[in-house]
Parts: sequence; structure tokens; C-alpha cells
Amino acid sequence: MQLKGRKIYKGKAEGEAIVTKQSISFYGGVDPSTGTIVERGHELEGKSITGKILVFPTGKGSTVGSYVLYQMSKNGKGPKGLVLKECEAIVAVGCIIGEIPCIDHIDIEKLTTGRHLILDANKSALEFK
Repeated sequence: MQLKGRKIYKGKAEGEAIVTKQSISFYGGVDPSTGTIVERGHELEGKSITGKILVFPTGKGSTVGSYVLYQMSKNGKGPKGLVLKECEAIVAVGCIIGEIPCIDHIDIEKLTTGRHLILDANKSALEFK
């Protein structure tokens, strides 16, 4: 199956999905040195997003979150790509400066953790079986 969305930042990524129905704050909600979600009570608390394709509805929180995404990317602790229902400015800037492929306007309800995804942000497309 293929879903079409909107390109936020170019590139391609392939790998395991990690999915949440909750918004993510990269500043304070994710440990940039490990890539682990640390926000208390979050659906993904204690889980690593490193090397995975992170699927979530939208970002939240401080503008510093853009730099956390950048830091994670540069330290090799970031996600391979991001897929969102609606990308806001903080996540978009983080993807651009961290060079993380990203698309939005995707029906994330169709995606589950562990599913193999092929993200082609150049074509604004997401494929899965």
C-alpha cells in the first residue's frame, strides 16, 4: 500500500516504524544522547526512536526541540525519518537542519509499530505491506 502526503524535507529512509498517537516534545521529552523517549506517561516512554521511522500526529513544545532533533541526527541517535499527521514549524525546522526525511498529511491510523516502511520524501510517499 502507498500513502501520499506532503514533503517537509527531502530524502529516503527505510526501516521499522515506531508509532504513537500522542504528540512529541523533543525538548524535554526525548533524551538526545540516547534517542529514548523520557516524557513521563508518554505512550513511548522508555522506547528508543534511534534508527527507526517515527510516526506521530504532531510536535509540541519549545522551539529548542528543533535543535534537539538536529543534535540527535548529528550524534547518530536520531530517527531515520519522520511521518506525521500534521507537521508544525518546530519539527519541520529540526528535520531541515538535521537533514531527516519527513512527510506529513498522512493517515497515521493505518500504521503500526514494527511495520516495515519505505519513506520517499522526494515523492511525498510512504509504502508498506
